[in-house]
Amino acid sequence: MSTATAPEKTAGKAGKVDYDVVIVGAGFAGMYQLHKLRQQGMSAHVYETGSDVGGTWFWNRYPGARVDIESHHYSLGFDEDLQQEWDWSERYAPQPELLKYAKHVSERFDLRKDITFNTKVTAADWNEAEHSWTVTTSAGETVSARFVILATGCLSKPQRPKFEGLENYQGELYYTSSFPDDVSFAGKKVAVIGTGSSGLQTITAIAGEVGSLSVYQRTPSFAVPAHNHELADEDREKVKANYAEIRAKDFAAKIGFDAGQNATVMAADLTPEQVRAEQEARWELGGLSYGFAYGDILVDPDVNESFSEFIREKIRGIVKDPATAEKLSPRTYPVASKRMCVDTGYYQVYNQDNVELIDINEEPIEGFTATGIRSGGKEREFDLVILATGFDAMTGAILDIDITANGQAIKDKWAHGPQTYLGLMTSGFPNLLLITGPQSPSVLTNMITSIEYDVDWLTRLFADMRAAGHTKVDARVESETWWVTANNDVAAGTLMPQANSWYMGANIPGKDRVFLPWVGGHDMYVQICESIATVGNYHGFKFEA
Repeated sequence: MSTATAPEKTAGKAGKVDYDVVIVGAGFAGMYQLHKLRQQGMSAHVYETGSDVGGTWFWNRYPGARVDIESHHYSLGFDEDLQQEWDWSERYAPQPELLKYAKHVSERFDLRKDITFNTKVTAADWNEAEHSWTVTTSAGETVSARFVILATGCLSKPQRPKFEGLENYQGELYYTSSFPDDVSFAGKKVAVIGTGSSGLQTITAIAGEVGSLSVYQRTPSFAVPAHNHELADEDREKVKANYAEIRAKDFAAKIGFDAGQNATVMAADLTPEQVRAEQEARWELGGLSYGFAYGDILVDPDVNESFSEFIREKIRGIVKDPATAEKLSPRTYPVASKRMCVDTGYYQVYNQDNVELIDINEEPIEGFTATGIRSGGKEREFDLVILATGFDAMTGAILDIDITANGQAIKDKWAHGPQTYLGLMTSGFPNLLLITGPQSPSVLTNMITSIEYDVDWLTRLFADMRAAGHTKVDARVESETWWVTANNDVAAGTLMPQANSWYMGANIPGKDRVFLPWVGGHDMYVQICESIATVGNYHGFKFEA
């Protein structure tokens, strides 16, 4: 795709900046923020590493990729005409449709003219005298901006584990995070390493096509059925007629979408028969609502074990071989303390004669050979290997940019974990704003809901700053310290830190174990941010002209 033509700049004029705002990333967050800033009359420009919009859904093209939240919830709600004109085809939209939707948004609001594609932001340095950022790109361009907004996404820095001899492998090698189009699997001997969400979706999608499939699993995932299906016209009409109510419930929900959560009902107060009936109902409903059926699932170990064992029982009922069923049954962490997977027949795959499960705790991967993988002293030959090895979540894409202010690098400040105020700013780096940053609800919610709230909040901040004549905003150190402590304390009050998850950075060698997202819920987060912005007059922030 050709690079968009940048708007006319004002570089070289004293006290002037090229743009009011530079936005990094053209996913849903970057696109919506660009649209909102335009409405305010601010000049903004987006830099995007990829060749098109879409963010997550541009890069993640692996077989079977689809959203794990129902399509109508996972869609932008800021424009009524956009809501009414778009028709989702399935309950859980597949990647091609989500990318098509992202492109539609960019075209509908004429966003591309302010986006430069195929260009990575490599550095940003704060100019205290001018109250502006100097931004450097991979194209060698340098521009200045009053504000920089990082819409870099929570899962956008791929994890590339180093396997011994990987460079010697002569077969086809792909990563789920950058999967090419038109890969043929027919009749091939295939291996998949990784059984997180992308691994599960890939395995399920290709198992019926490959000659043989070997799955290398370190930690089994809890998966609940999606019960995905094509939508009928009456399904779409019902949603469109009720979008206002749907959005209101989504914004008021703990997880950013209304899935019938019973946050105020405790399973410990009910009879085992009542809890069992609810578990069965959630299993039949499908989707992520299973882990949020009651308010104490992620607090009470006994309740959590009941919900964990229910899924293990379902696995034993689906998978015919008892030994394989046991390997697929998680026992080392609480259910929902890792991102649960929403599957479309994953466990059934292991009843196929051409599929084998390899537990790398029993058969550690020793390395790659020219023709395959050696594990547990045994070599298996493969035509094609897929690495579903995840991401350096939440902080990876931010720290991939050389961000400096007043002699301090954000890499150094965050060396032992992110430090933010509300997940929106980090003290000492003025006018640097984050959308769904670390220590915000983000990945524990419907990302679209969190994106829309953060963008709206930041847009309001800019309007209030302009009205007051302020050109600089920063988070106070003491406010940041309070928020970091609150994040850690709230997380510690749950079972979630017990899992070695990417929420904790546990999948990245050398990364400090810190719980990265705000676990208090989207609803509580909104209450806090609203009180700070309105009643508190941006309490915890400091401004200058």
